[in-house]
Amino acid sequence: MARADRVVVIGEALIDVVEPTDGPAREHVGGSPANVAVGLATLGHGTRLAAHIGRDDRGRRIVDHLQEHGVGLVDGSDRAVRTSTATARLDPQGGAGGATYVFDLTWEAPEVDLTGAGHLHAGSLGATVEPGGSAVLELMSRARDSVTVSYDPNLRPTLMGEPHEVRGRIEECIGRSDVVKASEEDIEWLYVGAPLAEVAHLWGLLGPSVVVVTRGGDGALVHLTSTDTDHQQAGRRVEVVDTVGAGDSFMTGLLSGLLDADLLGGTQARERLRAASLEDVLPAVERAVDCASYTVERAGAAAPTRSELGITD
Repeated sequence: MARADRVVVIGEALIDVVEPTDGPAREHVGGSPANVAVGLATLGHGTRLAAHIGRDDRGRRIVDHLQEHGVGLVDGSDRAVRTSTATARLDPQGGAGGATYVFDLTWEAPEVDLTGAGHLHAGSLGATVEPGGSAVLELMSRARDSVTVSYDPNLRPTLMGEPHEVRGRIEECIGRSDVVKASEEDIEWLYVGAPLAEVAHLWGLLGPSVVVVTRGGDGALVHLTSTDTDHQQAGRRVEVVDTVGAGDSFMTGLLSGLLDADLLGGTQARERLRAASLEDVLPAVERAVDCASYTVERAGAAAPTRSELGITD
């Protein structure tokens, strides 16, 4: 088992209503930050989630799911009038299992006490949708005094408006982070036509030590800020069932690997990450690919255990 890293994740927890190309709709507990919290706990990292759910049937289902996977819920996370939903409409796209999302979302951030924490992860709608988004940004700023910080923009244009309306907020979040993961689609929407390597380089100048851009089945671009080094991490050929939660699973594996390597988890770990070589970081990227591959081979945001990834301690 991994050590208890005392990770805090902040952002939306909701119900994914998955509408396949045939057959009835299925409901899964989801939300990008919730998926990351569950994934980290499943990999043995002590994790709490700060969210905004209702005390309704769907909210209770989320609480049960978190408890089942060993995720603690931050006090004040269950004060929403109703639990949010995200309807994922699957499009085979030649068997690729892609999805588009329609959201029914409310978001307010609870107060978060970081005492005893080592790492904070934020992202997705929780960092941009108001009124909670401003509170998340403030928490990320405050967190840097004591913990490492990671961020995944996980952009949803249907809720976020036009790129120019959220670009500044996203770049503020990047500037408060040690590790940033984004998808190729995120960057294309934010900076139409900009080369991925150029964006990763510019994001690195804002503050993070590591920037990773996922490219689906084509792997990922890894940028190390300290040496201005780029690396193309190969993807893996797998039988795709659907891509729901794949990016969250990649984020989970990346954070898990960096936590295990003592490159995240407090201010001293931040200094180690800043001084890390590409060889130091790549095992975590490989774990990220392994996690994402596991997830896309299964329906919904399935999270692997350490034994399923072949991790021995």
